[in-house]
Amino acid sequence: MGLGNFGSVDADTTDVKQYRPISNLSVLSKLLERLVAKQLLEHLNSFRLLPDLQSAYRAYHSTETAVLKVLSDILLAVDSGDLAVLTLLDLSAAFDTVDHGILLRRLNVSYGLCGPVHRWFSSYLHGRVQQVRCGSTRSTWKAVLYGVPQGSVLGPILFLLYTADLIRLIQTHNLSPHLYADDTQVYGACQPSATAQLSACVSACLADVAAWMRSNRLQLNTAKTEVIWCSSTRRQHQIPHVPFAVGADAVEPVCVVRDLGIFLDSDLTMRTHVARAASACFAALRQICGIRRSVSTPVLRSLVAALVLTKLDYGCATLAGLPTSLLDKLQSVLNAAARLIFCRRKYEHVTPLLKDLHWLRVPERITFRLATLAYRCQHDTAPNYLATQLIRVSDDTGRSRLRSSSSLDLTIHRTRHATIGDRAFSVSAARAWNSLPETVQSSESLAIFRRRLKSELFRRSFQ
Repeated sequence: MGLGNFGSVDADTTDVKQYRPISNLSVLSKLLERLVAKQLLEHLNSFRLLPDLQSAYRAYHSTETAVLKVLSDILLAVDSGDLAVLTLLDLSAAFDTVDHGILLRRLNVSYGLCGPVHRWFSSYLHGRVQQVRCGSTRSTWKAVLYGVPQGSVLGPILFLLYTADLIRLIQTHNLSPHLYADDTQVYGACQPSATAQLSACVSACLADVAAWMRSNRLQLNTAKTEVIWCSSTRRQHQIPHVPFAVGADAVEPVCVVRDLGIFLDSDLTMRTHVARAASACFAALRQICGIRRSVSTPVLRSLVAALVLTKLDYGCATLAGLPTSLLDKLQSVLNAAARLIFCRRKYEHVTPLLKDLHWLRVPERITFRLATLAYRCQHDTAPNYLATQLIRVSDDTGRSRLRSSSSLDLTIHRTRHATIGDRAFSVSAARAWNSLPETVQSSESLAIFRRRLKSELFRRSFQ
């Protein structure tokens, strides 16, 4: 097997560190891997061996659900009067440094793979070679002694199993972890008077994480490690500014972090994310405008859907409960896109255009996403860490004799502040679900639910 060099689009092409090896695998090899991956996942799922708080490379898990879980926990902590701290860790070339011996032992001891199955995985990892090619010049072949093949089907799954113990390590420090591939989120909360103790706890946790990584031939990238304190707007003055110790390095707290593509502010207002999303959408619209006269209307609509609406909708579940003034910035993107498609001027009335396109307005788009997640949570097609936050009214034993015992509604948890606690997933998703008529809630399948839900929200938008 040969390995090529791959650099990201935005990276400096002259920086060798920006290049990553990719596996040049045959189609037959990938087909075989898919068969093995299917059997491996069936084994892991049947015995509940996959870590619940790892969201990468798994069905129904995504970057959005991962950030939604973390943000919801932080919102509820801040709503109760605490300050929360979030640390974002990154590994250096994580997939390339996995130790084969450690991985094989872990597959055997932790996941029960033995006999012919274990020997197959040993054969899969060993005997690979690589070379570097620059133009017509090639290096000699070298054996690949570490790492899982990038670009393979099994490689990402094996990496998840390799790093699963990291979750339990973080939890021993009474902190909450959430992993997405090699991106690790560590967070906790405390009373404003106990920030020094929490800072010390986080630093101790990071020291243990760094030691664990070294013992497993992984390396914590302190240059990309970020720390942010979160609080309500009124409590911003209580946020400490003392740097965190990460090994021999000191990491200064910041006011904004980018967590899996979603920007989080220290005051949890999501202003930066809204501004960045709107800016990216308008940049795409300007590019599309340059070729508007060269393509047909259906192609124009497809381009807007692929390059603009995807950016607008990404992470929209985290925007629940935001003030109208912020959501109007995103609505202006929809309005501009509709005018571009129909070649209308800036100040022409946009409502008929949105109706013709059958586009929901931004608040209804957020409700659509939340209600869809609520439906998935109740039908076992959502991450368990979200599903456990939603409880049906009918499941409350104290309501067994009440009329609500047969209701499809969800329990809405009490919060202290509508601008903070009500934005948590357990509250915002329950309210979005409870606002739907029973004919929508009782849909037989997800496809039917989405169709009925959009019709209901479209009626609300343009009634």
